[in-house]
Amino acid sequence: MSILVDRDTRLMVQGLGKTGRFHADRSIAYGTRVVAAVHPSRGGQVEVFEGEVDQTGVPDRGDRYRVEVPIFRTVEEAIAATAANASVVFVPPPGAADAIMEAAAASMPLIVAITEGVPVVDMVEAKRYLEGKPVRLIGPNCPGVITPRACRIGIMPGYIHQPGRIGVVSRSGTLTYEAVYQLTRLGLGQTTAVGIGGDPVNGTNFVDVLAMFNEDPATEGVIMIGEIGGTAEEDAASYVTENMKKPVAGFIAGTTAPPGRRMGHAGAIISGGKGTAAAKIDALLAAGITLAPTPTDMGAAMLEALG
Repeated sequence: MSILVDRDTRLMVQGLGKTGRFHADRSIAYGTRVVAAVHPSRGGQVEVFEGEVDQTGVPDRGDRYRVEVPIFRTVEEAIAATAANASVVFVPPPGAADAIMEAAAASMPLIVAITEGVPVVDMVEAKRYLEGKPVRLIGPNCPGVITPRACRIGIMPGYIHQPGRIGVVSRSGTLTYEAVYQLTRLGLGQTTAVGIGGDPVNGTNFVDVLAMFNEDPATEGVIMIGEIGGTAEEDAASYVTENMKKPVAGFIAGTTAPPGRRMGHAGAIISGGKGTAAAKIDALLAAGITLAPTPTDMGAAMLEALG
């Protein structure tokens, strides 16, 4: 099993510009079922994707692919015509929040927003709009979600992933890839890897994903990768202490960051004495989480946590 996405996921692409088209093509090559795209000025057109199959993706698909993806003016039209049940947002920052809200208005179950640089004020409005709706937002400013050899949504490199028993959740895209690569090299495949993004206002958080992995029978351990800023890691530590039934390893980035300076992500800033790496490390250790002292030790920490 897995969480969030699998071989039955039917993906819609919002924002079919250069970046959106490139990663839609990579997802199709991996075996993801991309069934629709949305572009307000290209409704009625068809986008053709063809090339060599990514042999690290869904097995037994031959050597080449050719997929015709219909383009619709609106998310509602796309869902009605194709039964899409997940959306990936590559819309540029000024329109990304509107794209998220349009997908939510159409009751799209899973919305994965890759776009970086979405204005915080726009995301505050979008998050309020999503309240009470039967949708889940991942991101924005995230690398996406991947269930190895089943479905890839976003920008993660598929070839480093292998099916297995470890769940991965991270605020950092680059460190997600590093952790997955280390796990794969150690023979620890993954059930699903989820990049939740590093913006201060986002959708799904650590606790949400930990809870899903906690209930997934195929996931036997979880590695979570945090960073300075906010209290998401402390909240996760409380959840692990009170609810987690499976071993958890972790890593906190930003131990040398000076207070008051943003480091990489918009949410990675220490403010008012809160969000420090030391506070997060203390909370995770108190929760019994096995911590990696450096990024190069993340896979080893997961191995240690499994016993």
